[in-house]
Amino acid sequence: MSEFLFIQPCSPIRAKTVPAGDGWVHEVKFDGYRVQAHKVGSIVAIFSRHGRDFTECFASIARLLRELPAKAAVLDGEIVANDALGRPDFIRLQMRWPGAVHLWAFEPLAFNGRDLRPQPLVKRQGCLQALLDRFDCPAVSLSEPFEDGLALLRVAQARGLEGVVSKRRSAPYRSGECRDWRKVKTVAWRETNKERWRIFDRSA
Repeated sequence: MSEFLFIQPCSPIRAKTVPAGDGWVHEVKFDGYRVQAHKVGSIVAIFSRHGRDFTECFASIARLLRELPAKAAVLDGEIVANDALGRPDFIRLQMRWPGAVHLWAFEPLAFNGRDLRPQPLVKRQGCLQALLDRFDCPAVSLSEPFEDGLALLRVAQARGLEGVVSKRRSAPYRSGECRDWRKVKTVAWRETNKERWRIFDRSA
């Protein structure tokens, strides 16, 4: 996919606690593959967090994104597969378990030729919300921002989710490790997934 310019994604730093204050918004940390989706005209490419071509791996999502109401766009997000209870199931995702996968989009990096990365987070999220409202595709959703990070972390713990990512409202999008993004994982998830680094090193 040489026609697409992969952008090094923003990576949250690890934190022990969710940051407090009005300067932050919080999102669910999904248990899946971090991806970057590029659309130019009717052509779509999906890359892993390290820039590997994942388009064929997630061809169903690529086909859907061809209909995204934009001439060109770059989306940062997470692809997940759910278990029978609707919870993200990484093993199903890795094994390409039969059934639907879902793209949770949380960052528009570019839209119709305009680089959105210098814009503050809240403006980027507003652009993404407007785009996905017009798209109306059940398999592609906005990663909803929440005001109360501690409450979201409690819900994530109770439901067996991976954790919470907190983002500074006013921050631009910066490639690489960034203190404007902070991740806190639930205790239960950390205990259950001690060896997950081996899987990620092989697959993403």
